[in-house]
Amino acid sequence: MTHTKTLFITGVSSGFGHALAKEAFAAGHRVIGTVRSETDLQKFQALSSDNAYGVLLDVTDFERIDSVVAQVEATHGPIDVLVNNAGYGHEGVFEESPLQEMRRQFDVNVFGAVAMIKACLPFFRQRRAGHILNITSMGGTITMPGIAYYCGSKFALEGISDTLSKELRPFNIFVTAVAPGSFRTDWAGRSMQRTERSIADYDASFDPIRKAREEKSGKQLGDPQKAARAMLQIIASPAPPAHLLLGSDALSLVRDKLKYAANEIDQWEALSRSTDH
Repeated sequence: MTHTKTLFITGVSSGFGHALAKEAFAAGHRVIGTVRSETDLQKFQALSSDNAYGVLLDVTDFERIDSVVAQVEATHGPIDVLVNNAGYGHEGVFEESPLQEMRRQFDVNVFGAVAMIKACLPFFRQRRAGHILNITSMGGTITMPGIAYYCGSKFALEGISDTLSKELRPFNIFVTAVAPGSFRTDWAGRSMQRTERSIADYDASFDPIRKAREEKSGKQLGDPQKAARAMLQIIASPAPPAHLLLGSDALSLVRDKLKYAANEIDQWEALSRSTDH
């Protein structure tokens, strides 16, 4: 049997967090999972009488995070893997979307993840062991109209993850940014925060995109349970990657984006070089 580990997963009541917890239990791991309601807490703990421990925590409750993590370490022993899964998607035309919606998007998707990492790092560093999985998105490399705030938050988390993977390598702490494509989670359905339309100029370009995204919800290519199994493979790896794409759509879209970027760099190379002393 594989070495059993303690995973701390944020947002275990749905999506990838829920799928990963279930697969982790099946593999004999222990999961500390954050939820935001008493009902979700009970549902989560019912998944495994031996290995499920729910914690009531909103990742934007920054004042509480340090003490929650310290309490978990004191009660359940060392956390081996932190999985920053809690997050949601905001959809809206940039010009129509209020600034507070961007702030909320970054509070959950970026600051929540950063606060969790900061709380776990002293323990990881002391032990010279640990693995951080940040669930980002193919939207942390590619962009699409109508999700500027979301892509911005995932680009930020990708950049932070990549930098951290270099900072923490001397302490035997690994950081992996896991970037899923389209999966059958609630991301484009119940979990999506949509800004109301108000500027007619965007009707022709944006309305079909919103409609297509709504219609595709629940019919996406990706299987969350298979994504969870892939994440468990990464967790078990002695040399995990700094970035992992999940889904053939993410693979082809990100490859196309990188190819396009390389061509654009080549096209403007002379101008780029012209600025040196």
